[in-house]
Amino acid sequence: MTADKPVKRPGETQLAFDPAERLDASIRFIGAIRTPWKRGNCPKNLISAREQAKGGSLKFDVELEPGFERGLSGLEVGRGVFLIYWMHEARRDLITQSPRHTAGTRGTFALRSPNRPNLLAMSAVRITSLNLETGVFGVDAIDCFDGTPLVDIKPWAAATDNPVPTG
Repeated sequence: MTADKPVKRPGETQLAFDPAERLDASIRFIGAIRTPWKRGNCPKNLISAREQAKGGSLKFDVELEPGFERGLSGLEVGRGVFLIYWMHEARRDLITQSPRHTAGTRGTFALRSPNRPNLLAMSAVRITSLNLETGVFGVDAIDCFDGTPLVDIKPWAAATDNPVPTG
């Protein structure tokens, strides 16, 4: 258990165990996300990150580790992709949380908080630059700390990524 991390807000509860001690699989990070953000100045969501990025003065890059570059073939500037990343500085032990932006307590799985048993996050971003040789590509904005580990990249497709059935 992570007793060194006290519950910060009324209504929040911790798990009685540390999820990191109950591993079922492993994840291989394929790169890192480069942003201007660190603890204290990181936006709380992608909308805020995009608002701060207006005007083009902020840079957001995804850097793949050597060997993964060829996995970018077929992508192009302007294409939407999902970045799946590991929120390495978040807590894993909160199962209920009391977010500042809403009244009351909610279960972790009803929130977009980075604090969760598995620190996975996902953002839909647009590719702004692409270098297939170096494995580096720019994105319009993202709301994670500089150096956040990248887990995967998936192309966004309007026909299949709409959660509401059509017709």
